[in-house]
Order: sequence, then C-alpha cells, then structure tokens
Amino acid sequence: MPATGPGGAPPSLDVRGLAYAYPDGHQALFGVDLTVRRGERVALLGPNGAGKTTLVLHLNGILTAGAGSVTVAGLPVAREHLAEIRRRVGIVFQDPDDQLFLPTVREDVAFGPATAGLRGAELEQRVQEALRRVGMAKYADRPPHHLSFGQRRRVAVATVLAMRPEILVLDEPSSNLDPASRRELADILRDLDVTVLMVTHDLPYALQLCPRSVVLSEGVIAADGATRDLLCDEPLMREHRLELPFGFDPRAA
Repeated sequence: MPATGPGGAPPSLDVRGLAYAYPDGHQALFGVDLTVRRGERVALLGPNGAGKTTLVLHLNGILTAGAGSVTVAGLPVAREHLAEIRRRVGIVFQDPDDQLFLPTVREDVAFGPATAGLRGAELEQRVQEALRRVGMAKYADRPPHHLSFGQRRRVAVATVLAMRPEILVLDEPSSNLDPASRRELADILRDLDVTVLMVTHDLPYALQLCPRSVVLSEGVIAADGATRDLLCDEPLMREHRLELPFGFDPRAA
C-alpha cells in the first residue's frame, strides 16, 4: 500500500513495479518503485538513456505501464482518469516554446483552465495568480516571442500552475539559462507549495532545490537518499556517469 502523508493524505506519486518496453523491444524500465510524498521536492538524476523520460511519460498517461502501476494522489493512472490525472500532473518541458503558442502570455496561461471550463472573472483570477507566482504578471499582454528565454520558461511554469497541479514535473529547468535567470527560477521554485519532481543533469541545481534525489540508471532505481549524500558518494557517481562541475564541492555548498 502507498505510504500516506500528513493527515493520512496519499502521496503525490506512487510508482510500484513499473516496467516498460518500447515496441521495438527496447526495455526502458525494469520494476521501478518510487514514492514522492506531498510537498516533497525530489530530483530525478541519471545518465542519458537511463529511462528518466520514459518514467515521466507514465506519470500523466502518455505511456501506459507494461507492468506495475502508477498512482497520483491516490488516483490510478488509467484511461478513465486521464483528464483528472493530466490536471494533477503538470509537466514543464525543457523548451518553453513547446508550451507557448498563443498571441499573448495571458492567453497561453488561460488556455488550460479555459479548456477545463473556467470563464470570466474566475479565469482571469486564475491567470493572474499563476503569473504572480512566477513574477510575470506585468507581462500578461506581451507576445511570448518578445520575452527572453528565461522569461518564457517562467511563463511555461505559469501555464502549468494555472491548472493547480498536485505535482510539478520539470524537465531540465536550468538548461540554457544565464546565471541571473537560473537564480530567479530557483527562488520561484523554492517558494512553490506543490510537490516537485525535477529531472536534471544540473547537479548543483538539484542540491540547491531538492533535499532528496533518486538516481535512475539502466531502468532501475540505483540510489535514493539525501541529495548531498548521493553527490558526495564518489563511487556511486562514477558508476552512473554523474559528474559534478569542476571545482564544485557538495560538502561545502
């Protein structure tokens, strides 16, 4: 049974025995078990080809398990629940332009809630709330393509927050950001009151934002623990092709 969180609430994410092979026969996951409790911030680490993307695509039903199960806030990821699951699991892609396609920031952030049936003042309130949380409220009427890359990434986060998700999944959130934008996004993510699963190769960013990390390697969970402890485990890091930036010491960070 999934572990419950405070007040008996089910975990945000509970994965049990998840295995998956692609149609060409490539086995990407081999019996993954992972529980993320409500409000946790967890980094998903691993080399390219480890199965990280395959795992993430199971969280909102884009892929369905060959074996095992996935539940989000106690709700099984199954065909009959997909609309609700996709509201609860918000995925922010690595390229914000994959999520921003309308003439203005306001319209992009409103798209999801409007599709779900919100209208009028309630919809506008939802949009403004999401934009405030990422510090982009004053850009509501700007075309997204007029914004910097870092600003577009923050708007992409807002499009997901506008759906009030249970869990926010971030795919390489720090990639292609300049140092100031990287820091600004970290400040925003640290203050969000949602569960966060962050897929990243940026190990200092994982340490900065996620108290817990999980190493996925060759389709299995190879390690699960405090981020600092994992980054200080040199044999573990070497075995799974995880490399810290030159000169970065996780003990001192």
